[in-house]
Amino acid sequence: MFRRREPVPFAFIAEADTFRSNIAPPPRERASARRIAGQVLLGATVLAGLVGSVIVGMPALSPEQSPKVTQHSEASHGR
Repeated sequence: MFRRREPVPFAFIAEADTFRSNIAPPPRERASARRIAGQVLLGATVLAGLVGSVIVGMPALSPEQSPKVTQHSEASHGR
């Protein structure tokens, strides 16, 4: 229902910013060889995909090739 708020001394609020806990977090687990191998494999797959897309896209980026066949629509031939 209705809660009454208790007054809080200003000194307590000011010290709240500098409070440090004395409880240390647990140490992180070391990554297993299987996990490291999986991360390396994933990185190699992503890198191979990027390199492959650049290689496949290179012919489209080369400026010296121009289209040999030009297409004309029937609308441009006036009837």
